[in-house]
Amino acid sequence: MTEKISGIVDRIPHHNEDTGWSVIKIVPEKDYPQAQGHDGTVTVVGTMPSFNEGESAQFTGEWDNNQRFGRQFKASAAILRLPKTENEIISYLSSAEVKSIGPKTAKIIVDHFGEATIDILDEEPERLFRIRELKPELARRLMRDWEDNHVQRHTLIYLQEKLGFNTRLARRIYSKYGTETRRNIRTDPYQLATDEFINFKKADDIARKLGALDEHRGRLRAGLLQAVNDFVRDGHAFAPRPGVLAQAAKLLRLEDEGALEEALNDLLDDEKLGEEELDGGKGSKPTRAIYLPRFWHAENDVTEKLRAIALRSSRLIHVHRDTDWTRFLADLSQSSNLASSAQQESAVRTALTSKVSVLTGGPGTGKTATLQMIINALRESDFVFKLAAPTGRAARRLSDATENIASTIHRLLRWDPDSRGFKHHEGNTLRVDIIVIDEASMLDLLLFNYLLKALQPTTHLLLVGDVDQLPSVGAGNVLRDVVDSGIASVTRLDRIFRQDDSSHIVSNAHRINQGKRPISDNNSSDFFFFEIADPEAVADMLVDIVKRRIPARWDFDPVQDIQVIAPMKDGMIGVNKLNSRLQQALNGVSTAWVKSGRHVFRVGDKVMQTRNNYDKDVYNGDIGFIQSINTDDKSLKIKFDYGDQGRPLEQPADLSDESDLERFLELPPGSDLVTYQFSELDDLMLAYCITVHKTQGSEFPAVVMPIHSQHYMMLQRNLLYTAITRAKKLVVLVGTRDALQKAVDNKVAERHSGLLHRLRG
Repeated sequence: MTEKISGIVDRIPHHNEDTGWSVIKIVPEKDYPQAQGHDGTVTVVGTMPSFNEGESAQFTGEWDNNQRFGRQFKASAAILRLPKTENEIISYLSSAEVKSIGPKTAKIIVDHFGEATIDILDEEPERLFRIRELKPELARRLMRDWEDNHVQRHTLIYLQEKLGFNTRLARRIYSKYGTETRRNIRTDPYQLATDEFINFKKADDIARKLGALDEHRGRLRAGLLQAVNDFVRDGHAFAPRPGVLAQAAKLLRLEDEGALEEALNDLLDDEKLGEEELDGGKGSKPTRAIYLPRFWHAENDVTEKLRAIALRSSRLIHVHRDTDWTRFLADLSQSSNLASSAQQESAVRTALTSKVSVLTGGPGTGKTATLQMIINALRESDFVFKLAAPTGRAARRLSDATENIASTIHRLLRWDPDSRGFKHHEGNTLRVDIIVIDEASMLDLLLFNYLLKALQPTTHLLLVGDVDQLPSVGAGNVLRDVVDSGIASVTRLDRIFRQDDSSHIVSNAHRINQGKRPISDNNSSDFFFFEIADPEAVADMLVDIVKRRIPARWDFDPVQDIQVIAPMKDGMIGVNKLNSRLQQALNGVSTAWVKSGRHVFRVGDKVMQTRNNYDKDVYNGDIGFIQSINTDDKSLKIKFDYGDQGRPLEQPADLSDESDLERFLELPPGSDLVTYQFSELDDLMLAYCITVHKTQGSEFPAVVMPIHSQHYMMLQRNLLYTAITRAKKLVVLVGTRDALQKAVDNKVAERHSGLLHRLRG
């Protein structure tokens, strides 16, 4: 049964800053004989914000009889509160929160004022001078310290009790606004959204509680910022000014955009947003681009860094200045045991002689073989190189394909949890001759900027990827912009090497890319189409295909080997509904489970991380499996799937150290378990079915996908192309041929990006 207990924090034996899991000893305001230790304290455990000793807090939760530690209170929520009883007040006054006095002086004050002490110190602190035992100098110091303390304490309580913020967010807000916090929020509650503490909807809810009018100027500003963020969420680096005004008017339910124009100009004046006129190119009108500042700076920084790299010479260029390329490439092809094409040999030469280069091409065109030749050339001449990819699964595939150590870009740059930034940057660059980024279509603008900042101008940059795939989940269209800008030497492989006569995956992928309908007569060994019009029947067939049909014929595990992909999240055959149905069909009998929002997670479930978590070293799109759920400490453990060799490692600085390479290649299967507190489950989703965007950088033995008119908004050529190229051995499509044709005919929707404009100068 849920209860509430209150008391003074006596000590904090354990608090994990990353997860919030805490063990706190409190002096309760009431007696709990069965739970109190010999020192009178009660143990409170749970996922909580950080408290300070001496603070008064209220905890909501349930009592639990722990076999090892005895009776404890398991808290599901915790908030600060004012101390009430005389003992609580004495404990608080003598804590580190109040600097001037110790327990003896605190008792003198409380003996004099009783339970009214807090109110008197807040409203009539001069009454301290009436206490004979208190020296005037000490009274003055206490008054000064109390003024600083009580404003913060009352503000934090207000933010939690009245506005519903957790303690961690409340402390962040107070650190921004200080003693003006309450006044700022009352004056303009939308400032919380403008400063990105909360989203517009939450700010709007708070504003209505506080009686703010719909015409409030702060509401217009927050709505405009939310509109720009909506564009960024959809992958755009900027938003066209007319689009921002239209989106904000819709969000704010306004018919007249006149007031929004003025509010937008205010945001530009305050540098909360930036505006720049960009050349539309090809006879198009210039675009008035509205940027969030970080994306404007990122585009300019990327342009500056790429130009600096492209213009500088290098050790690679110097060494190969007089190379006989015909002989060099023939010897390299022989030593690599690869029959290379002229295109592939050109790509090798380009990577070794051009500071910025791109290797692109569709499935089966030999990108991996070409990359292996480049690596062999680097190793033979003892050049220092690093291999990386945007995701763990992509890095693992790169390692397996090249038998060289690869890492995620985040690991390569070495995230520092103390500084909340990367350890490699302009002041601490990577000392390498060349860096190779695979699956470069997944590179978003901000990550690309961080990468370039960590490179020396003499370093070569080679981007490898399929430019016809979907662009990154994050904002920007980096690979396409670099290819189109002319700043890079681009090799596009178009000869198909890897194709079986009975296989249609590769050939159909290329047909789709050329605007042709894929062959779907079901006469191949690996590409099948089931025509079903009714959405509910499509869902039924998908579940049956995954649970019964494919495992019976191909011996694939329905959870480990088969990935269902859907173009959209909503609808009868969207990600959310299909996840629920597939979970019930494939893992419906698991007894250990936990509910988080609309999700129910069970042991054995396939799950996906939905945002970058640098501290856990887990990133958006990483897929794993729940190994255990512990209701005692409110945690679960997940084993992330990075392929047979486990989690990608950071490449050793000394490439000649064969022991490092051997250790890497002989890692045991699987990866380390990652612990999540129940309070962190918002970062996870079920992954029996995922969007096409979330599959980037991954390959699966089998891919199953609905293709239906319900998904008309997302039926695009590059989306279908990306989905099919995720499959190694089998593709099954279920839906209508009309929808399939619509996807083939519908070309890629353009992203708003100013990077191409800047790179072209």
